Amino acid sequence: MSLVVPAVLPSSRKDFEEKLALFTRLPSVNRVQIDVVDGEFASPASWPYSAPAELEALVERGDMLPQLDRIAYEIDLMCLDADRVASAWLSFGATRLTFHVESVTDVPQLLASVRSRYGNFISPGLAINIASDPVLIEQNLGEIRYVQFMGIARIGRQGQPFDERVFEKVRIFHEQHPEIPVQVDGGVSLKNASRLLALGVSSLIIGSALARASNSAAALAVFEELQSPYGV
Repeated sequence: MSLVVPAVLPSSRKDFEEKLALFTRLPSVNRVQIDVVDGEFASPASWPYSAPAELEALVERGDMLPQLDRIAYEIDLMCLDADRVASAWLSFGATRLTFHVESVTDVPQLLASVRSRYGNFISPGLAINIASDPVLIEQNLGEIRYVQFMGIARIGRQGQPFDERVFEKVRIFHEQHPEIPVQVDGGVSLKNASRLLALGVSSLIIGSALARASNSAAALAVFEELQSPYGV
């Protein structure tokens, strides 16, 4: 699996399609993260929360995400109704679901529900905010495939400043659970990527550093030159 995972935070359906087209045409990309923000748990609301009827129409029409034969889609559910919303994205062909522990009142129940309904068809992961205690995810590690540490204080927006507190959180977690893949989302740049990898991160979720680059393919290539001793 790729070290670098482009992140798409769509403001509209057109923006969604354009960003997916940008990343899916790059041969080295085999994972894409789609950020789903409800405007309550995190803000501002992203598409399709800003246009729910469009999502319903896509489901009814049976649309699928592009290039499913080579790209695994990961849905970062920054929303309070993640369990409900997940089903729509799974119908589009997504295979990885990231749930934020702070958005759920009963994480074990949520994961049990996901497992009973979808079985081995998906890979669930848990995300945790920079200010939260990792103890929130400890009891659920046997039910997930990966952990996502947020590298920014305010989630739901791309281009936020990197929060260096994540370095220590990643270090401690990886030392305690070296078998669990770790990814960091938010504020990832060439300035901090090497240190994150050295501390045990296996995947870098990168949004604005790629989307805002004058040449996204060239920017991605530079990140991919980095070496990590850990794989997904």
